[in-house]
Amino acid sequence: MVPELFWVLVLVSSAASDLDSLFPDLDHSRTIYVTENGPRLSVVAEQSKVVSVRGGNATLPCRIQRDQSLAPGRKMRIKWTKLTSDFLKELDVFVAMDTHRRSYGSFHGRVQLRGSAPLDASLVITDITLEDYGRYKCEVIDGLEDGTAVVALDLQGVVFPYFPRLGRYNLNFYDAERACRDQDAVVASFDQLYDAWRAGMDWCNAGWLSDGSVQYPINTPREPCGGKNTVPGVRNYGLRDKDKNQYDVFCFTSQYQGRFYYLIHPSKLTYDEAVRACQKDGAQIAKVGQMFAAWKLRGFDRCDAGWLADGSVRYPIATPRRRCSPTEAAVRFNGFPDKKHRLYGVYCFKGHN
Repeated sequence: MVPELFWVLVLVSSAASDLDSLFPDLDHSRTIYVTENGPRLSVVAEQSKVVSVRGGNATLPCRIQRDQSLAPGRKMRIKWTKLTSDFLKELDVFVAMDTHRRSYGSFHGRVQLRGSAPLDASLVITDITLEDYGRYKCEVIDGLEDGTAVVALDLQGVVFPYFPRLGRYNLNFYDAERACRDQDAVVASFDQLYDAWRAGMDWCNAGWLSDGSVQYPINTPREPCGGKNTVPGVRNYGLRDKDKNQYDVFCFTSQYQGRFYYLIHPSKLTYDEAVRACQKDGAQIAKVGQMFAAWKLRGFDRCDAGWLADGSVRYPIATPRRRCSPTEAAVRFNGFPDKKHRLYGVYCFKGHN
């Protein structure tokens, strides 16, 4: 396009020179401006990001600005899609045209237009899940006119590193997805890991993120973690083979509906005894994600090591003190002991029906 424009300008310039020689008395002071009509329909999002929690509701803003010159009575089409973390695909969420409405997939029955005004295309999402996190596109088509806007749905929550009993660097990407799901979480996004790093997260083992990249956050540079002379930051290994490469994973979880607690029991328990003890109390043995959510979002603090569902033993400290994580608030990790050892208590979880 640019080369063509260049040659047009050259030709116009040559033509002007020829006119000057042919018509020396021609008045060149009059200028003619040619303009095109601007778009007669646009879409605006008053907020670029909306923040909610799992189980909550959110309204993604989308307002239509329509030129009055457009013919009335057209069947305007409003479509909401969700962008995948790698931005390669769009997942259908909701479509509305005239009186017709349709929601798709996991959003079925949970989304609707707010419709507070004739040109309000805002989307209301109820009973938000961890998978709802991400960017959404509002697209409006009115005859030959169209417009789009993008809104991010963020969730309050916590990022935590995870590896299974097999040890470190044993998860390909799909194993990592299952591992996070098993712990009441999802694979974290880069934005979520970046926010965790800014909040002080420091972890020297590389883990999968939802876009298929492998990264890790460093606040205190040191030799085993990129070198002590490097600057703090999120170290990036780039995109990796999702089937062949194996790493840890960074998981993300948010608020939960239920009760997380340490079970008071007269004696220490083996793993199997811990599972049965929670069941006898009308609960289930808690998951790692539930402990992190209780610790981070509800300030849960307990200095007793206890079994969790994956066979690990951990305890959450919100207030550092002697003998209980003296230097930092953290979920302390005691490893994956022999499940037959009767050395620990248990953390249970009762969900709300």
